[in-house]
Amino acid sequence: MLAKTYGSAIHGVNAFVVTIEVTISQGTKIIVVGLPDSAVKESEQRVEAAIKELGYYMPRQKVVVNLAPADVRKEGSSYDLPISIGILAASEQIKVNDLEQFMMLGELSLDGSLRPVKGVLPIAIEARRLGFKGILVPKENETEASIVNNLDVYGFHSLQEVIDFLEGKLELQPSPCQTKEIFFQSLNQYPSDFSEVQGQENIKRALEIAAAGGHNVIMIGPPGAGKTMLAKRLPSILPPLTLQEALETTKIHSVAGKLGRSTSLLAQRPFRSPHHTISDVALVGGGGFPQPGEISLSHNGVLFLDELPEFKRTVLEVMRQPLEERKVTISRARISVDFPSSFMLIASMNPCPCGYYNHPEKECVCGPGVVQRYLNKVSGPLLDRIDLHIEVTPVSFDEMTAVRKAESSASIRERVMRARSIQSQRFETFNLEKNQQQSAVYCNAMMSSSQVKQVCVIKEDGKKLLRSAMERLGLSARAYDRILKVARTIADLDGSEHITIDHLSEAIQYRSLDREGWAG
Repeated sequence: MLAKTYGSAIHGVNAFVVTIEVTISQGTKIIVVGLPDSAVKESEQRVEAAIKELGYYMPRQKVVVNLAPADVRKEGSSYDLPISIGILAASEQIKVNDLEQFMMLGELSLDGSLRPVKGVLPIAIEARRLGFKGILVPKENETEASIVNNLDVYGFHSLQEVIDFLEGKLELQPSPCQTKEIFFQSLNQYPSDFSEVQGQENIKRALEIAAAGGHNVIMIGPPGAGKTMLAKRLPSILPPLTLQEALETTKIHSVAGKLGRSTSLLAQRPFRSPHHTISDVALVGGGGFPQPGEISLSHNGVLFLDELPEFKRTVLEVMRQPLEERKVTISRARISVDFPSSFMLIASMNPCPCGYYNHPEKECVCGPGVVQRYLNKVSGPLLDRIDLHIEVTPVSFDEMTAVRKAESSASIRERVMRARSIQSQRFETFNLEKNQQQSAVYCNAMMSSSQVKQVCVIKEDGKKLLRSAMERLGLSARAYDRILKVARTIADLDGSEHITIDHLSEAIQYRSLDREGWAG
């Protein structure tokens, strides 16, 4: 007898259906075909032990399990459940008539209980798209799958419960879909707030500009000046995630297996802070079967690189293309996948090895040329993709002990959202006119050079100021577009239709590392 069950495999951050075909004929062994990896091949032992534990028997005949399509590699332990149900149905130990209505996935323990698997959210989305009535998942994955509406989601603790459900012996109600309730309930819950930061008003202003325009930032300052503390609070002033962005972000974390058991939908923007010993593959993604890296896990959020010069040069250089294209393509001999990587890069570094170059009180002990060699660890092309260079100075004792309350993240976020609203209206018209859905622009930092010329128009007095600044301060040519983008964001924060001299002046001061002679 031939039995068919349905599972799913992940390709990038999307899923596709896998048909598990089981047939029993004369012979003595179990054969699994369809490009299975080691975890799938080992399912034979788990499935046999679980079936025997529940009082059923493993057929002592030739059992062929085919995972179709056969030319796509299958990996992971999520096929244990559909394979075991297929074997029981093919051997006529259970009688089920509606297997084609359900997609199922789950890892089996030897006692027949179900263990959670990763990638459930994109699989549930694909099941709904293909018209499946429902999806059967381990109980720990039920909340994650239930955020997909118009799909019946059933969670189970064991293989026996699945069998009883399919045979009609166990009646279950599908898990209720509460996507919007879960989303809005935890939308603006952040552990840190800017109201806790005393002083550093100029740094807060720069981070507000960065959040309003989606600009990348590098902070340079001595140890203990507050660079890491400020960076951790940046997500609290970014515009809240839309429901679509939340689903995109959750899909990536689901595929990478980074969702907690009690987490169903990520409602806060991610903040990723990898250690400087990270490899280039871990940062950008990859592996034999490509998995998302840190830059994709920070999609729609913030990637914070602390102590930037301590990262390996090869690690930093792999970010150059994702920063420009906002996606990363992982190519292997048999597979090529795209992972989204639209993130804000926030980097911090000391100005020199000892950390006290340009310190207002402590003296730098680094020798001649050491500071420049230290800064040269960060390449020019990478700095070219960073819009704001911020010099962070230590907080004085009076500022640290001040009684007055600092401005909260909520009030800063309101100004950021107003500026983003202006940009959204501006680029919505632009995107419709140009019909550029694949390279749509949503904030000022995403503009190309041609778009900068259209959007960031400055008057003659502004051109004179910019020319003078570039000549007198020794600013590089690559700083030109960055200054205009930042000036456009400052104008949006002010609600100004035009870029004025004041906006340009403030933008120019955020290009510290472009100044000739900055490092002596």
